[in-house]
Amino acid sequence: MDDDDDEFGAPPIPPGAPNYMTQDGHDRLRAELHALLRVERPKVVEIVSWAAGNGDRSENGDYQYGKKRLREIDRRARFLTKRLDAAEIVDPARQTQRDRVFFGATVTYITAQDAPRRITILGADEADLGRGAVSLYAPIARALLRARVGDAVTLRTPAGLTELEVVAIDYPPPLV
Repeated sequence: MDDDDDEFGAPPIPPGAPNYMTQDGHDRLRAELHALLRVERPKVVEIVSWAAGNGDRSENGDYQYGKKRLREIDRRARFLTKRLDAAEIVDPARQTQRDRVFFGATVTYITAQDAPRRITILGADEADLGRGAVSLYAPIARALLRARVGDAVTLRTPAGLTELEVVAIDYPPPLV
């Protein structure tokens, strides 16, 4: 695992595992990198240059904050560059085995005591529980991978083992 991963709270990608992501996820990371390097960083450099010209740097808040922000921008840019370089773009709409759970699948499942829940299995950098998107390397995704509708799988959680039953598997429609 990379130090930059820890710093950003980024979900780790297991060593040797592919960094799968959708084209949308790749585009979002590229847009963030572009905004950091072409928009935000030049503005901060300008502020730091102006602040440096004002004299005593040790008591200059604009200078101190600007230098700190530049380090943060550069660290995030390194992280994004590494993730983008390692990315393998996968189009879930091209999945041919649509009866099984693979990357890009939206899975509806139930537990013995719950109503149905729905998640989409995406890349580590696309995970967002608020949107129902989980990392391919998350325990729930690993439990569901390769399952079919009607299959019961076991999810290991801190509270113990939980049985999940797959009730639906959906993929984006194939492009013609």
